[in-house]
Amino acid sequence: MTAPTTGATGPIRVGLLRRAWWAALDWVYAVRWQVQSLGPTTADDYRDGDACPVVVVPGVYETWHFMRPLMDALHDRGHPVHVLTVLRHNLRPVPDSAADVMAYLDEHDLRGVVVVAHSKGGLIGKYAMAELDPDGRIDRMVAVSTPFAGSVYANLAPVRHLRVFRAADPVLARLAVERDANARITSVYGVFDTLIPGGSHLAGARNVRVPVGGHFRILAARQTRDAVLDAAEER
Repeated sequence: MTAPTTGATGPIRVGLLRRAWWAALDWVYAVRWQVQSLGPTTADDYRDGDACPVVVVPGVYETWHFMRPLMDALHDRGHPVHVLTVLRHNLRPVPDSAADVMAYLDEHDLRGVVVVAHSKGGLIGKYAMAELDPDGRIDRMVAVSTPFAGSVYANLAPVRHLRVFRAADPVLARLAVERDANARITSVYGVFDTLIPGGSHLAGARNVRVPVGGHFRILAARQTRDAVLDAAEER
C-alpha cells in the first residue's frame, strides 16, 4: 500500500539542473506515447473484466494512450477500462468534457465507477462528480498531477485552452470552493511538477506524493501505479 503524505504539502525545492533534466525526460515520454498512439492497440482491448469499472480521462493535448501504463495495470487486475475517444486531444472546456464523461456513463449504464485521470482530466473528473452526477455513478477518482489550484504558467499561455489553468479561471475557481467531492478523490503527484510548480495537493483529499519528478513520466512510475491500484481497489 502507498501511504498518503503528511506534513508538508507543497512542492519540494529542486535545483534548476534537475528541473531541466526532469523536463527533458518528460518530453521524451510525451513524444514516445504520441508515437505509440499510432499503434495497433485499441480501446476495445481494455473493456473486459469483472472488477469495478474504470473510466480514463487524459490531460490536454493527450490521447488516451498516455494512460496506457496505468490502464495495463488496472486491466491486469480485472478492471474493465473505458476510454472516451470523443475527447480526442482534450482541448474543449472542462464542463463540456465532463458532460461527455457523464453521457458515456449513462449510455453504458456504468455505476460504482472509478475515474483515473491525468492533469486536466482530474479537473474534468471533479467537475463531473461535483456538478453532473446526481445519481452517484462515480464512486471515486484518482487524479495524477492535476492542477487543482491552477498553474502560474497559465498566465503566460498563448492559447485559450491553456489559459483555463489560471487560478482565477471561473471554472477552476468554482471547483476550488466545491469541497464535498474532495473526500472521494486521491491526488497523486511527484516531488516536483515541471508544469504545475505549485503542486497538486488537494485539501480534504487523500494526497499521495511519489518520489518522481515531472508531469508526464509520472504516469509510468511504479509508485504511481501502486497508488492508483490502491485507490481503485479500496472497499
